[in-house]
Amino acid sequence: MALTTLIFDLDGTLIDSALDLRTACNKLLQSKGRREISLVETKKFVGNGAAKLVERAFRATGDPLSEADIELLTDAFLDFYDGHEADETVTYPDVMEVLAGLKQKGYRLALCTNKPHQPTINLSKDLKLADFFEVIIGGDEVLCKKPDAEMLFLALEKMGVSKNEAIMIGDSPNDIGAAQNAAMKSIAVSYGYCKIPVEEMGADRVIDKMADLPNALDHLTSLYD
Repeated sequence: MALTTLIFDLDGTLIDSALDLRTACNKLLQSKGRREISLVETKKFVGNGAAKLVERAFRATGDPLSEADIELLTDAFLDFYDGHEADETVTYPDVMEVLAGLKQKGYRLALCTNKPHQPTINLSKDLKLADFFEVIIGGDEVLCKKPDAEMLFLALEKMGVSKNEAIMIGDSPNDIGAAQNAAMKSIAVSYGYCKIPVEEMGADRVIDKMADLPNALDHLTSLYD
């Protein structure tokens, strides 16, 4: 079966969003008398959705939060973040050109991120990414975030595509784990927010920059013939 569909992660794969996430986190921490977190810390805390980012930021700066507090403070974090998702966030080099080229080649593109739906939509529009994707799914639209495969299966269902036609592209064990749980091929990028050596994630291919993606896809295409 031919490779027809590419499913992308967002933060750490297509965009570098750490500066804006840090700003929103630090506004929240300041409001509760906590110290600010660094950019390095922020990148370590990203990857499992807004609630986990908040939980990790508070654990790093003082007493951990209760489940009830996490929920309330996640809402406050999203209020700080709303409308400021793209103040300092940028796409990684070559992302726009590569996505355009993939569309020209006839690939169908989807976006699956643990980031909540609304900030994902806001960012996609602000950074001119939205039109590349047939389907955009945020972490609050499924019961289980990546590395669970639910989000990938939902994207494939919406697109009417088999898992055997698709590849997942991401920067973290959540992305590659979701692909593995869906029995899909995967490509890992080495430049994102991964907390472990990229080679340890078990992706089918590793690329060091987005410009390398077309060649990696060409290499894997033979596996779909």
